Amino acid sequence: MPVKPKKKAQSKERAVSEVLNVNVIFPNEDRYDGECTRIDDVGLERNGFGIHTTPNGITYTGQWKNDKMNGTGKLVHPSGAIYEGEFKDNTFHGTGTYTWPNNLKYIGNFNKNRLEGEGKFIDAEGYEWIGTFHYKAAPGLKLKLDM
Repeated sequence: MPVKPKKKAQSKERAVSEVLNVNVIFPNEDRYDGECTRIDDVGLERNGFGIHTTPNGITYTGQWKNDKMNGTGKLVHPSGAIYEGEFKDNTFHGTGTYTWPNNLKYIGNFNKNRLEGEGKFIDAEGYEWIGTFHYKAAPGLKLKLDM
């Protein structure tokens, strides 16, 4: 019986042939100004630092990896909401600060766009509430008093 040759294990690493600084306007009129890489068999992909803006006023400024927001960055919404911190695969993930348009603020951990873990919430009066957050729930928050 003939022996079949073994298939080579496919590497998960992609061959990057060059790094470019580009200014791109997408068909939906989104814009990207920043670093990208030419990936063999894929084309251009956002990698490195860049700024992505949408026609309706959303702006992301920060790190990209594998054509997704990955690393540190800042996302500004036209409503006035701002997230600044760590991103993973286009989501708020890691430590960061989310500021609502009315200036309420959460500073702490995020997991896939959700408030998750230790954090601090600053209310409209400027009071700081600390504790553990689980998405929309935060049982047992404690008011931080400066005495």
